[in-house]
Amino acid sequence: MRTLKGDCVLFSIAGDVVVDTCAGPLLQSCSFAPINIVVRLSRARIAIAAFLTALLVTPAVIAQPPDEVRALWVVDRSLNSASSVVAVVSAARKYGFNTLLVEVRGHSESDWIVGKTPRTPGLSLQSSHFDPLKAIITSAHAVGLRVHAWVNVNLVADANDLPTSRNHIVYRHPEWLMVPRSLAGELGKLEPENPAYLGTLSRWTRENSDTVDGLYLSPLTAEAASYSAKMLANLVSRYRIDGVHLDSLYYPDDTFDYSRSAMNELRASVKASGLDTKPPELDPASQGMLYADHYLERWAALRRSRLTSLLMRLRTTVKQHRPDVVFSAVLVPDKDDALNLQFQDWRTWLDARLLDVVCPTAYTQSAELFEKQIAAIRKVATSSKVWAGIGSHRLSVGQTLDIIEAARRQRADGVALFSYENLTDPALHEINYLERIAKEAFRVSAVTPGPL
Repeated sequence: MRTLKGDCVLFSIAGDVVVDTCAGPLLQSCSFAPINIVVRLSRARIAIAAFLTALLVTPAVIAQPPDEVRALWVVDRSLNSASSVVAVVSAARKYGFNTLLVEVRGHSESDWIVGKTPRTPGLSLQSSHFDPLKAIITSAHAVGLRVHAWVNVNLVADANDLPTSRNHIVYRHPEWLMVPRSLAGELGKLEPENPAYLGTLSRWTRENSDTVDGLYLSPLTAEAASYSAKMLANLVSRYRIDGVHLDSLYYPDDTFDYSRSAMNELRASVKASGLDTKPPELDPASQGMLYADHYLERWAALRRSRLTSLLMRLRTTVKQHRPDVVFSAVLVPDKDDALNLQFQDWRTWLDARLLDVVCPTAYTQSAELFEKQIAAIRKVATSSKVWAGIGSHRLSVGQTLDIIEAARRQRADGVALFSYENLTDPALHEINYLERIAKEAFRVSAVTPGPL
């Protein structure tokens, strides 16, 4: 480092500064002693020298855009008291996040949001006046964080822990629930009002919990779509949320939905198309499921179109009430699985500009696969922002850091980590998980994201 006179090069060594050399012809006029004389400087100058040295030797491993969204999913059970709300907001701010994706329809326990019963189980011991969503919006906005309401659209109950309130949607309208193909015959013989109907469906879901998360509303049921739209209208009308973040906007897999109402919709669709020749083996009174086998392509197309129609309706509802709200959704990252197994036609969604933001949840331990999936969506999401969803609950800190770097290489507009509860639980992850993310991935502060 040259002095103000430009004649001496200095290096910091163990708190001292060594005058390494006096350059060329300036040697005779140099006011310092001969080469390698140690000169003590003030603490401030030592600190500056050490800082500049660190800049020279420390590589910038991860590019850190100052305008990226850094989101953290927050499960509703973390918001069961005023103190827990403060803890969530404090942690998010401390560790460099600027956006919270707060679960407000935790498996359809959504009535607490709009001031009705039943309340979320974790809130039962709290004051009836405590409003967790209002509390976290107030606390987060006060420190410059954004709050998006994370809404599970189709997934409405965990079959391993059915709701205790009989006012829950699964008890009031079991006929709105998706039915797997393997249960179609058995449940077709029962009226949905029969307790055995929901009991059988719940038992099957528990036994298959490795592949099915719970009980789902069917997009093929018009009444279920109206229920979801009304819930969102209440949400955006009552709360100053910054965004609506939709999840479970898909079918569990291609063996759904074979409920009685779904088969009725398929038969009506086939009849309207003029394709129905009414062969004896397709008697709708007794073997409606055979329509799905006979009209495979039409059946797949119907499921896709109804899901897309549901998304369109929800977007219209949200934007009519709050045009400024950011409208986003979780995407199945693999385009073939999305289209053919879970009937999520996100390419059409992107082409139609139905989403302000897409969040592919590429929950993989492979940074290479993650980057490939984000790149594929980034390529077609020309009019939508892309937030890369990261399953950090399944990853080490190092793996999460690698995946954040991969997302940035693909010009993702943000990253979202799952989840606050998991990453702050010392029984599940190292204690300093988020601290390391903050120090190594979020060293450069990101501004609070404004309107898209």
